Amino acid sequence: MKYVSVAIDGPAGAGKSSVSKAAAKSLGFTYIDTGAMYRAAALFAIEHGIDLKNNVQELISHLDDIKIVIKYTDEGQRIYLSGKDVSERIREEEVSVGASDVAVIPQVRTKLVELQREMAKSANVIMDGRDICEYVLPDAQVKIFLTASVDSRARRRYDELTAKGIECDFEKIKADMEYRDKNDSTRAVSPLKQAKDATLVDTTDLTFEQAVEKVKELIKNVL
Repeated sequence: MKYVSVAIDGPAGAGKSSVSKAAAKSLGFTYIDTGAMYRAAALFAIEHGIDLKNNVQELISHLDDIKIVIKYTDEGQRIYLSGKDVSERIREEEVSVGASDVAVIPQVRTKLVELQREMAKSANVIMDGRDICEYVLPDAQVKIFLTASVDSRARRRYDELTAKGIECDFEKIKADMEYRDKNDSTRAVSPLKQAKDATLVDTTDLTFEQAVEKVKELIKNVL
């Protein structure tokens, strides 16, 4: 059986995860949040006191100790690190910034990409991240670059965190996002950019529901 793969790239805070998750649920696809895997690796580093900017080699030496498992429950996707559910913890801002630092480490990317490709071989999937279209799933039948203005993305993240009762600062979130944009787009390995064969979907002026419908339309064209 030939499974359908949908690859969605885009910068932090563009709504990739929420839009992909909703589209996958509606179409009966499996949703794979690759960003959550990098966040889990960053959390591992944070919990073990590893300096991601000045001591990358220490994290590389612990790669075999980073055990990440994705499970699908009635509540949706859950992320486990070394057997512990870290689904909420990895969404904290410190981990978000750390994930961008982790993502520039070639050895970490190689380890996680192997796992992501295996997942795509066994089901119809929607996979989102920073370099899915050209690097992780270059043969995906549907490729999308989902983006939005940095102000819009920062505002959405701010609203998301405050709704959960988490104290945060809008300007810091925006600055962190700009840092991640620069980090992701200038890294040596698989930098963030729109693939030539990917469809651009700008969600700045779209409601969440409109963004989901736009993505579903593109997927339905190949079904």
